[in-house]
Amino acid sequence: MADRKTARRGTAKSSPARRRPGTGDLEGLFLARGFEDFRWLDPREIVVAEWVRMKCLYGCREYGHNAACPPNAPPVDACARFFREYQRAVVFHFAKSVERPEDRHAWGRKLNLELLKLEHEVFKAGFVKAFLLFFDSCGLCLDCAETRAECKEPKLSRPTPDALAMDVYATVRKIGYPIEVLSDYEQEMNRYAFLLLD
Repeated sequence: MADRKTARRGTAKSSPARRRPGTGDLEGLFLARGFEDFRWLDPREIVVAEWVRMKCLYGCREYGHNAACPPNAPPVDACARFFREYQRAVVFHFAKSVERPEDRHAWGRKLNLELLKLEHEVFKAGFVKAFLLFFDSCGLCLDCAETRAECKEPKLSRPTPDALAMDVYATVRKIGYPIEVLSDYEQEMNRYAFLLLD
């Protein structure tokens, strides 16, 4: 009798496995959210380089002042290993001209919040490793705490591709996207966010 009870308990019906969305479903989700300019990328094609970290270290005003930027980022070799853990990535392209630098940051803050909503939807659809890389420095808080330990938005904060030592120039050119160094703020920017997927 005890064996029958054990057997019954062991054969409890499990809920049916939910089908994970395919590429077409994900693209439909991107379009529904208003992200129309995107391309797929094999994460093995992401170029990681030491020079990118050096540019953060010497010359970037965010260094040491942003909780999602170096030195609050993993070492370069760890970044390269991190990208290799993913099967595919989506690159979102945003083109815009602004009159002043602060306009770029306000635009970036708003758009990055929308991208976070998309990341969350993709996660809920079954992509547990979904991870977004902002196209502009975090900037969610107007007054950054400057360290990961004191970050005011640890669940929302994300690094940029360059914070993880990605050579964005070389990477997006591989998939035919435009990117150039601009000489002034009146020129159109080409900015890129990355969504990594398992």
